[in-house]
Amino acid sequence: MEEKLFWIGVLMGLHLFLSHHFKEKGKFKADTGFTRAWHAVFAALISFTLMVLLTVSLDNRRGDVVTTMLFSARQLTYGALAALAGAAYAYWKGLSQKTPLKDGVNAAMREDMEWSETVFSAVLLASVVMYLFVQAFKIPSGSMERTFLIGDHLFVNKFIYGVRIPYTKTKLFKFRPVKRGDIIVFQFPSSDPREFQCGGSQYGKDFIKRVVGMPGDTVQVINGQLYVNKKKVVDEPYAQYLDQFRYPKGSDRTAPGDYQTFWENRMLGKMFAEYIRDNFGPVVVPPKEYMVMGDNRDRSCDSRYWGPVPENLIKGKAWFTYWPPSRIGFPE
Repeated sequence: MEEKLFWIGVLMGLHLFLSHHFKEKGKFKADTGFTRAWHAVFAALISFTLMVLLTVSLDNRRGDVVTTMLFSARQLTYGALAALAGAAYAYWKGLSQKTPLKDGVNAAMREDMEWSETVFSAVLLASVVMYLFVQAFKIPSGSMERTFLIGDHLFVNKFIYGVRIPYTKTKLFKFRPVKRGDIIVFQFPSSDPREFQCGGSQYGKDFIKRVVGMPGDTVQVINGQLYVNKKKVVDEPYAQYLDQFRYPKGSDRTAPGDYQTFWENRMLGKMFAEYIRDNFGPVVVPPKEYMVMGDNRDRSCDSRYWGPVPENLIKGKAWFTYWPPSRIGFPE
């Protein structure tokens, strides 16, 4: 969302710059075809912005937002249709009624410039805040119950693990490293939109899980119980197990080296399906990567199925639940 807001802000800034240029050239001193056309351009920009943000919000509620894509074809199509409608209405309105002058400048142009400046400042500021500091996130599934419920809204602390340079994988000013037990929001580790995991394409989508394995850790699940470095993990008050049934081990004939390779290449879920839910590993977490699992262990499609999460795909740490009011608080 922050990149979308940034480029919308750039568009409004360009409109504002050109408006000041045309004002200095004396283009806005009368109610002419040019002023009506430029007013229509402003109406098109506002209509496009509102429609795109509405479409993005609706897509986000359905969990269809792909963060690696600036705008989807659907969003652009709806935005373009709204822009055409807005421009047509503004131009028609300009023809049907004459706009007076205010301080020697067409009143409609003056109002457009004021709104353009307001939108430019607000959108650009919001995009910077969302990119550097805080991101809003909505829980899309039950994989993190009881810690988070479906529909919970929370803020994600984005600067705690470092500030990412736009359009790169480099992060600066890391306040602290990722720790075991952190609840992180990350971009799903897939570079192929055609790859199916967890029942569909997860390419470019944001996930939320808890870190259970650090780089170099040996991680294993035996009969549903998590082991790290050959020790049973017992201090997990957040973990939830709903099923009485446990799947038997289904990967006995796979060599350890091949198993590790299949896991790192996100193949285990496709090869062994639900059998790896309760009997997984052992695997060694690669350098600069992390193993994550949902707190709702029997209802979570996580690293057991599709492999480790590279550090550069981690966006931030779950910080504060702000909606609904009954669930406001800091997660543990």
